Order: sequence, then structure tokens, then C-alpha cells
Amino acid sequence: MTQKEALDILKMGHNVFLTGSAGSGKTFLLNQYIDYLRKKKIGIGITASTGVAATHMNGVTIHSWSGMGIKDNLTDYDMQKLLKRRHLKKNFKKTKVLVIDEISMLHHFQLDMVDKICRAFKQKQEPFGGIQVILCGDFFQLPPVNREDDKVCFVNESDIWPNMNLKVCYLREQHRHGNDELTKVLNDIRTGSAGEQTQETLRKRCLSSNTGVTMTKLYTHNVDVDAINNVELGKLKGKPMLYTMVSRGNQKLVEILKKNCLASEQLILKEDALVMFVKNNFEENYVNGTLGKVVGFNGNGLPIVKTNRGKIIHVNHKNWTIEENGKVLAEITQLPLRLAWAITVHKSQGMTLDAAEIDLSKSFVEGMGYVALSRVRSLDGLKLVGLNNMALKVNEDVLELDKELKKRSGDARQNLNKLLVGKKGEEQKEFLDSIIEKTAEDKTSNNGKTYSVEEINKTYPAAYKKWTEDEEKELLNAFSGGMAIKSIAKSLGRQTGGIRSRLKKLGKIE
Repeated sequence: MTQKEALDILKMGHNVFLTGSAGSGKTFLLNQYIDYLRKKKIGIGITASTGVAATHMNGVTIHSWSGMGIKDNLTDYDMQKLLKRRHLKKNFKKTKVLVIDEISMLHHFQLDMVDKICRAFKQKQEPFGGIQVILCGDFFQLPPVNREDDKVCFVNESDIWPNMNLKVCYLREQHRHGNDELTKVLNDIRTGSAGEQTQETLRKRCLSSNTGVTMTKLYTHNVDVDAINNVELGKLKGKPMLYTMVSRGNQKLVEILKKNCLASEQLILKEDALVMFVKNNFEENYVNGTLGKVVGFNGNGLPIVKTNRGKIIHVNHKNWTIEENGKVLAEITQLPLRLAWAITVHKSQGMTLDAAEIDLSKSFVEGMGYVALSRVRSLDGLKLVGLNNMALKVNEDVLELDKELKKRSGDARQNLNKLLVGKKGEEQKEFLDSIIEKTAEDKTSNNGKTYSVEEINKTYPAAYKKWTEDEEKELLNAFSGGMAIKSIAKSLGRQTGGIRSRLKKLGKIE
């Protein structure tokens, strides 16, 4: 699916799973849709599963936005406390669209918790209380951080996933990698066919020295990259220049920005320091991940950076913000640079690197090698210093799911094209615009009957409550005995959709 087709589907108000390989332009497309919503003055929650990803879009983590924090479940008492929070009430009253980026790193039960919170605040029984939900990410990338020996469960295994009526938009264009050997390596990993030939291609990069090219080292483990960077900086003889971050706004939100922004509170630079840009700015010829060296300082003491591609950039201070419905709640200001001798693979997700020295000899989770290798634009920018058996592996369940997602994306594209049969050029545009405008109007209105959680529980006493082991046994016995789903739902005090979701999760129905 093209970006234009996906954007048209988003504008029609569907719940969407936006996916595609690394470099297919998912975040770029999200920002296009966010700009469209802002112009229409439609309330939007901009979130991501991690703080680093959230800062790419001037958003917050979904944990902070929803109020669920780091909890594994929400009790009735927890829900009562959440519903009393004024800032959450205000958020949910305005929000018509919710974006969750880097969805692969969100636990399945966390998506169910967000759904529960949205329904409670919106007082509607529809999924997420009727909010349009955009899930964005790639299941081939890093999975949720699990406790030892726990099975990795992506959000597609949540109870709410099958009830969202998701339109899948699988982006197939490539904006980071060309049609070269690296693309073949990444495709081999994504299809589970990374064999001896793939490894041989990568082993050749172990012999590459990339002489004369500044490179960032990517580590699989959370080594003290700051210490490494400071040691390397200390080897340089030039005069140190200090740049201190400035902040304003809500202090708690400021602290969140500081924690999740890759820019340092105290940045010390010297001439010849290896640096990385940590913000996108296409007008000034850099993106998040652009590498270069400090070649001097201007009359105002600001650094001048020569990128690996030979561009000279006079670096100015930039802002990172947390916004809500057009209002800036918190803001930090700093140079969009960090020292770049070393960085972790986890923090590199979402970046585009011109060159990188990558050690995958200690890869410990499926998808880690794919994330690291897909950061560079081509194999010419890669020096590999280690590779283990885990590095090229991907989750077997994801391989099967990917086939389904591609099919569903094809169906969504086909349905879009059916709408446009017989219409060409300007007529096609006008037809789509009329649908999209109506959708925008509906989002800003408050039409439709609303239901409180208490009202729903009068009919379905166990609705939205966590399943117990005894309930699951009762469900399985009833289903095995031939009882109809509608009857089981009545017996257990739950909705039929919840019964079907649980049976599917237990492997009893497709």
C-alpha cells in the first residue's frame, strides 16, 4: 500500500494498524495525519510505547497519557481513582483520535487496559469508547520487555484486538534503503529465510574497515555508553564548550521530556567530536541519526558540524515539546546533538544512520539484529564486529501473522479502490474529500448514545473485568459441551464479543 492510500484510509476515521518494514515511512505518515487533524481542530492523543519514540512526535508515553502507569492490571479501586483525575477527564473529553507508535513494544494486556480506561472515561461501550485508534509499528522489531521465561505476547493477542475492526495499512515503499544487498538481507530476515548466504554477506562486513568514515557503535546490552563517549571526548585536545538545556512548563512533564529525549541536559563538545543529530529537520539537511564531526564553532559559540555526506551545518538550539490540543504543556531547549561514539540498539530504534559499527555477538532477543542492521542506509555504511545465532532470528508467530497482515492490507486497498471505480482525477479527489470531511465533522460532534460502565455492568456484570482461572474452566466446559456463545455470555455475565475473544485466545475458535 502506498502512503497516499494509507492516509486516505486514516482520514476516513477507521481504526488502523499502520505497519511496514523499517524505513517505509510510518512515522512520517503519522505526522502527516497529525497535521491534518490539527488543521481540522480535532483533539488527538499523541503517544508511543517508549519515551524516545514519543519525543519524535512531541507526544508522551501511552502509560502516562492513559494514567495506567506501570501497572499490570487495574482494579476497581484503581479505576475509581483514575476517573477522579481532572487532567485525565479534560484529556478524554477532547480526544477523538489516539495514536500509539512503536506498538510492538507494548504488552498485550496494556492495550486492554488502555481500552478499559478509554471506555470508562468516554462512557461508551464501543472499543476505546469510540475514539479512533491508530496503532503504528512493526512486529519484526523489538518486542515488549518481558520477565525472564515469560512468553512474548504482542498486542495482537490482546482481548480487544479482534473487536477493533482494524484496517491494516502495510506500507511497501522504501525510503531508507536502496535496492541493494542490505535490502535482500533485511528481507531474508523478515521472511525467516536468513541462511548461510545471508550470513556470508554479513561476514564480509566484518572485514570492512570503513577507513575515513565516522561511525557510531551500537551495543546490544545496556553498557554505559555515556562513559564510553566521555572517555573518547577526553582524548581530544580542543577547548570544551558547554551547552545547558533550558526548560519551561509543567515540571513533571518537563522531567518526562528530559528522561526520554536523546539530547543531554549538559552537552560538552570539542572540535573533532563525533556527534549525532537527535531530531528531524529536513530544511536544515539532517534527520534523527545523521552523523558528523564538529569542525569548529561560530562567533556565538555554536558548533559547526560536517556530516558524513559532506554537508556543513551551523547548529542552532531546537525545542522538544509536549502538546495537548495545540497548547504547549512542557518544553525543553537544547542543541539537537549528542556524542555519538556509542548508543544502544534499543535507543537506536527509529533512527537512520549513515554508518555504524555493530556488535551482534550478544544478541539476546528476536528482532534485535533486524533493528540494528536496518538503521543503516546500505551495507557500505556497516562494519559488523560480531554475530550470533539469535541475531538473525525473528518470532515464528510474527512470520505467520505477517502473511495475514499483508492480505488484510490488500483487502483494505481493494475496498478503497472499489469506492473510486469510475472516478478519475479531480472527481476522485472530490469524492474522497466529501467522505473525509463528513468523518471530520462526526469526530468533532458528540452524536450517539453514551453508556457508563455502571449501566453496562447492569446487563453484563463481569464486563471489562479480568478473567479468573475458574471462569476460563467454566467457559471451556460450556463451549466443549456445545452451549451457544450467546448462552455462555449470559451465564458468565459477559458480552458475546468478550466470549469470542477469550475463546480465540485459548485456541478454540479462529
